Amino acid sequence: MGVALHPAADAVVDLRLEEMAWQTARAALDDAGVERRDLDHVTLGGSDEIDARGISSMLLAAPSGAYLKDEMRVTDSGLAALHLGALRAASGDLQLGLVVSWSQSSVVPLEDIARMRAEPFYLRPVGLNFAIAEGLFAAALAERRGVTETAVAQRVRARLAAAAGASRSFRRDVPSVAEIAASPLLAHPLRKGHRAPVTDGAVALVLASGDWMRAHPQKRPLARIAGTEWAVDRYQLDGERLSALAVFEDTLRGVLKRAGLGSVDELDVVELEAQSAWADVALVDALGAGDAVRINPSGGAFGQNPYFCTGLVHAAEAALQVAGRAGSHQVRGARRALAHGSWGFAQQAHGFVVMEGIQA
Repeated sequence: MGVALHPAADAVVDLRLEEMAWQTARAALDDAGVERRDLDHVTLGGSDEIDARGISSMLLAAPSGAYLKDEMRVTDSGLAALHLGALRAASGDLQLGLVVSWSQSSVVPLEDIARMRAEPFYLRPVGLNFAIAEGLFAAALAERRGVTETAVAQRVRARLAAAAGASRSFRRDVPSVAEIAASPLLAHPLRKGHRAPVTDGAVALVLASGDWMRAHPQKRPLARIAGTEWAVDRYQLDGERLSALAVFEDTLRGVLKRAGLGSVDELDVVELEAQSAWADVALVDALGAGDAVRINPSGGAFGQNPYFCTGLVHAAEAALQVAGRAGSHQVRGARRALAHGSWGFAQQAHGFVVMEGIQA
């Protein structure tokens, strides 16, 4: 019914996290033309570690609109919150809800948090973190899928160039291939210049059930959720798990089937979450879309990457595309858009949402 995204920034230094959540939730309600009193449920996506608070929803629930509402929280990712929110709206028991997620990553040491998430007996002592996991992922992709460092550097440039022309993305200088190749090596073959820069941000979406829409025919939604799907791969970081992308491909097939689509080429737009350009190259290849499908017109994670809720940002972008409200990077005639998010070490989990435009 409505969406809102907090303006992308490397660091939001003039607002507390709860202020970011409040402003974004309020803006989504305004966009939908509804009031907080109309809501009967709120679904939050938040991480205690990244929020640097135990049970962070105790602080964030009220400014996110959940005071005295039926509130639930997920801790996987912002996109997982949309999955849960959509299920709640489709349950027949709840009618109008709000999904809110946030990430003020600039104030926390993400790589230290990652080490604490690692398996404690073998992987944590050797210092596994997001960078090392992405390095293993990149090495597997290079060896088994033939992804090259040149292709990766070109993809970085393409995504940053797209972000520079996108309405809600953070604009950065586009480095040369040589500058990317000279950036610090983090975990072979992953370089700093290969990774999507992490930003601060927040995002909120208002969801309505079919029953609520029939009871309020004067309200016009932005988009319909035509299908959702998600799955989690195994924990091991072996070469087969890292390079096969089996969960990505299986989950993609599942969401297309749920949305009643025969192939990915029936989509107009895809917003993929790839925390590095190595992942971007591999996921686009696994997607198998033809040239008519626009992939990451917003720049993807290279345009805006509030780490925990990047997938939900993509869902908001997908809704705006099919509503014809994407702005400077609007894909002409977009009717169906696929949003993707991932979480866990080296793309362990994948989630998808298909957004469909509303017929006049």
